[in-house]
Amino acid sequence: MNATSIRYLCIAIALIVVPAASPVVSGQANFDNVEITTMRLADNLYYLQGQGGQIGVLSGPDGILMVDTQFAPLTDRIVAAIRAVSTEPIKFALNTHVHGDHTGGNSNLATMGVTVMARDELREDLASAENPPARLPMVTYDGAVTFHMNGETVRAVPVPVAHTRGDTMVYFENADVLMTGDFYRSEGYPNIAIQNGGSLEGMLAGLGHVIGASGPDTRILPGHGPIVNRDAVRTHRDMMLVLMKQVQERLDGGMTEDQIVAAGLTNTFDSQVRNPGTTNERFIRQLVQELQ
Repeated sequence: MNATSIRYLCIAIALIVVPAASPVVSGQANFDNVEITTMRLADNLYYLQGQGGQIGVLSGPDGILMVDTQFAPLTDRIVAAIRAVSTEPIKFALNTHVHGDHTGGNSNLATMGVTVMARDELREDLASAENPPARLPMVTYDGAVTFHMNGETVRAVPVPVAHTRGDTMVYFENADVLMTGDFYRSEGYPNIAIQNGGSLEGMLAGLGHVIGASGPDTRILPGHGPIVNRDAVRTHRDMMLVLMKQVQERLDGGMTEDQIVAAGLTNTFDSQVRNPGTTNERFIRQLVQELQ
């Protein structure tokens, strides 16, 4: 068995056995015209869209649990949208990964008394980028965390070294809703944030987590893009495996990164991927970096 075959076998085994850098900041982006929209998932579970990653909101008499915080300039509008569904205090904000469109509002919420939570690795990455202390999560974890709030059981499950080195997926058990953060997106090609510690094998294993943890009726809310079911995640994962194999074959044949990009390997999938933009080239280059 050659080295390439061993690599594929190891990843396939990981997928079978998996059970049910510097962060991006808002910079000079203009948020003046951003509107926050609210969609209901269950009696007391919502998600908010604005600019950046999608926000989960569990409301009720025990207080509010948020998943992700988007950019800092949007905090007032996000809080106003939450107040439209509940006047209970916001108690927790859980970050799915380090990037600024998911953690940028941490500081503002912390000054409101919200306890921000995330993986140990995420806090380390924010600290190493010299963010203000208020943006750093107050509570960190390296294993699964369970919240019992508002009649719901919420499980925050670490997904090691996937999109970044500090990802978490969040499962709302009673509502049967799973939030993935950005290691799964239902639009564009996958994004392995190698500069933030992400990896191809970790991304594939994370998708295996999602597929294994989901039932036929589970609604999967990605970091970006529309809600899907586990079949869509499985198709996404299988596409990654095909492209990985094709890139490896060309690397073994001596092709350069630019030659592999020019080969048009994603042409077969471009019509199936929602809003691919230029993410196809980005993903092929990431595959080359990971497989070289």
